[in-house]
Amino acid sequence: MAGQSHYPSFEVMNEQDEWDDHTQTIVTSRLKPNINLQFLTSKEAELVKRISSLFVNDQTPEVLDFVVGHIDQTLYQSPGESQRKADVPKAPELIRAGLQAIEQGVQEQYTSAFLELDMAEQKQYLQYISESIAKPQEVWDGIPQEALFKKLLNLTYESYCSHPKVWSEIGYAGPAYPRGYVRTQLGQLDPWEAQPEQW
Repeated sequence: MAGQSHYPSFEVMNEQDEWDDHTQTIVTSRLKPNINLQFLTSKEAELVKRISSLFVNDQTPEVLDFVVGHIDQTLYQSPGESQRKADVPKAPELIRAGLQAIEQGVQEQYTSAFLELDMAEQKQYLQYISESIAKPQEVWDGIPQEALFKKLLNLTYESYCSHPKVWSEIGYAGPAYPRGYVRTQLGQLDPWEAQPEQW
């Protein structure tokens, strides 16, 4: 996450003794992500990590490892999707074909691998994908570019925003159960919540 946190001294894991055992287990497991890939190849995982880092503007290794692990597990387990257009492949197929198209498309357009491009070029190519105008067209035949972009973006953010380090940076104090909130009016904070230190 780029920029300086408004909560530089806040550490959400200091609150873990207030959580029940089940919650502690879930949250602390995110600090030690499983790096045993089950769906993505190591090359695909590196590509996903780079794309995710561009989405969230964050280079923090442990957070990105968690993001990649989450995406890998989601694609491996393939739990189903709440909504998917009829012409959009299932997530595992879409991501795999899309990553291959990114590498092939970049190679043909820049004569270089995606990871070897500079950041501006990487962002530009992702912008093209988001607008469904990435080239060459034959590489992307049958792969809905905008759907791929949105799927990668959603998978990235749903995992990124659940990492405790990110919680600390944005001032989220973690699960309120079982202690609950007492001060619930607008502008009120319970003592255990993060207090803004910088503006």
